[in-house]
Amino acid sequence: MKDIRDDLRACTLCADRFAATATAHRPNPIVWFAPGARLLIASQAPGMRVHKANTPFWDQSGVRLRSWLGLDEAAFYDRSRVAIVPMAFCFPGYDAKGSDLPPPPVCWRTWRADALAMLPDIRLTVLIGGHAMRYHLPDFTTVTQAVRNWEGHPPGVFALPHPSWRNTGWLRKNPWFEAEVIPRLQAAVMQVM
Repeated sequence: MKDIRDDLRACTLCADRFAATATAHRPNPIVWFAPGARLLIASQAPGMRVHKANTPFWDQSGVRLRSWLGLDEAAFYDRSRVAIVPMAFCFPGYDAKGSDLPPPPVCWRTWRADALAMLPDIRLTVLIGGHAMRYHLPDFTTVTQAVRNWEGHPPGVFALPHPSWRNTGWLRKNPWFEAEVIPRLQAAVMQVM
């Protein structure tokens, strides 16, 4: 198992792509995983606040996600127990309308397999958002279907909507998520932690 973390932190593959976005920012890979972790958070890409803070889910999405998982900050940010491996390690930027750009495929194609190879002790994988679900679930159709089908996924895999405030309407329309999925997710997290 090769330790890729230093190489990943130094990655500038997307420098030209990011310079051309509305934010015109530089690459800043957020590397938050270590061998020995048992819980994998497979997410989409860091946002602007995370880009500036150098800490994943260091925003209101993180508050909501930690609540869903039943973890406090100390446990969530303990790299020896929790690995956060997004589809893209850098903030992809905003488009001209101010919307988040999708994770650049070159990132996951270059780094994801090697990052996951460093995590042989993972017992529970939490997929956050459509990009992560497409990668990890061969039968992916929609986020709602993937989240609803939590019992049909391979053992140790849960799919969650993104915990962003933008999904508050989705949560209201789908009360079964917090009533049925979250308690089972929290029980699974407690088992592996």
